[in-house]
Amino acid sequence: MTALDLSSPVAVVGTGTMGQGIAQVALVAGHPVRLYDAVPGRARDAADAIGERLDRLVEKERLTGAERDAARARLKPAEALTGLADCALVVEAVLERLDVKQELFRALEDVVGDDCLLATNTSSLSVTAIGGALRVPGRFVGLHFFNPAPLLPLVEVVSGFATDAASATRAYETARAWGKTPVACADTPGFVVNRVARPFYAEAFAVYEAQAADPATVDAVLRESGGFRMGAFELTDLIGQDVNESVTHSVWQSFFQDVRFTPSLAQRRLVESGRLGRKNGQGWYDHREGAERPAPHTAEPADRPPYVVVEGDLGPAEELVALIREAGIEVREEDGGNGSLVLPGGGRLLLTEGQTSTELGDVVQFDLALDYRRATRIALAPSGTAAPRTLAEATGLFQALGKKVSVVGDVPGMIVARTVARIVDLAYDAAARGVASEADIDTAMRLGVNYPLGPFEWGRALGLDRVYDLLGELHLREPTGRYAPSLALHHHVHTADAGEGTPS
Repeated sequence: MTALDLSSPVAVVGTGTMGQGIAQVALVAGHPVRLYDAVPGRARDAADAIGERLDRLVEKERLTGAERDAARARLKPAEALTGLADCALVVEAVLERLDVKQELFRALEDVVGDDCLLATNTSSLSVTAIGGALRVPGRFVGLHFFNPAPLLPLVEVVSGFATDAASATRAYETARAWGKTPVACADTPGFVVNRVARPFYAEAFAVYEAQAADPATVDAVLRESGGFRMGAFELTDLIGQDVNESVTHSVWQSFFQDVRFTPSLAQRRLVESGRLGRKNGQGWYDHREGAERPAPHTAEPADRPPYVVVEGDLGPAEELVALIREAGIEVREEDGGNGSLVLPGGGRLLLTEGQTSTELGDVVQFDLALDYRRATRIALAPSGTAAPRTLAEATGLFQALGKKVSVVGDVPGMIVARTVARIVDLAYDAAARGVASEADIDTAMRLGVNYPLGPFEWGRALGLDRVYDLLGELHLREPTGRYAPSLALHHHVHTADAGEGTPS
């Protein structure tokens, strides 16, 4: 089954931001495009807006003037649904309400030909439920573009329970022909990206609710240590707190209130207060003109320790040994031990493994980094009984390596480590349940939400046994089920331990 021929007209119903973006993608790819909106005049206004964007593409030399003129000639508003009768594909981007979408597609079935592919751009509703209203649900598929559609490459191609394989394949190949990167996925709450990404927001909010760090500090640690493009608080301000909270609530409800997807009370209160983010000037941050962005907590300069003793293997933080030597600090190595840095005052510095620092004695834990050489900030969590000298020496050590230091509260798993562990676990669970392939999940998370690594890449880099053990420690300290490792991760870890294969 091949992509739609470029001579085949494509229709977009709903002419808001997403509808206009999808129409532009199909138009630039070479299709005749019809625009329809139930509100009179909106389709024509949308056509004008798309024309203006084509003008800007010419100014940026991404289109020639001739290509723009040809595209404009192919773009036509439709006054009624009957104007879509000759279309080979209709993509819907209307209000996120099941009844509205079902009514629209029932009407479309009376207009378009039997071979017309029908698609929804829904991000939160069940493709199966929308298609269930159709006489021929086999030709119905999800085509979930990401905003802004002309710029972001990912498209989730979602097969509902009744979607024919041929329809899904045609939709997939058409998206690819349009220059997009499609991933095939099953109809599950949140599809791939909005399912696997939930912990990125949830764990940041949990750290905030525990009063372990403020939003600016959490965001800085996620960016500068974890390698994420944006922190959770600034990203949800950009998305819109109401939109992000609604998706989280929808996924949670669709999974029958599974504790792994529980919404944040702090975010609920933010939405109730009317602080929705950038779009109305206030969210976690104040975006009004002249407002100052709060700075993350950054420790004052401290003296570098003259030496450290490395006991055992530091695992994902092993690169620190080379960095310490390069900084001119003496490294004394001792065999055995539990993978720690012993400081001159006798206190220890440990990579977080899911315990609290307080239960470990005179200890400061440090957070996971995507790449310790490139990281510009490290979070430290001292125990309640840590000597002041221990924290000072730990701070001075990382500052000597060129890192800013954020001291945060003693929460298990700190910030980056607990977030990455949960993302990896949800990804393994999704793959085991047939939501998408491991390769497609990695692609979706890199392209859909700009993660620095796909969850499977990240899990293999860290070691799945380490991820599994960290989640187990978190579960011991919060035995609600939120952190319990999935059966899929359990199987991968214990299959590898038994020598029967390696995690894939």
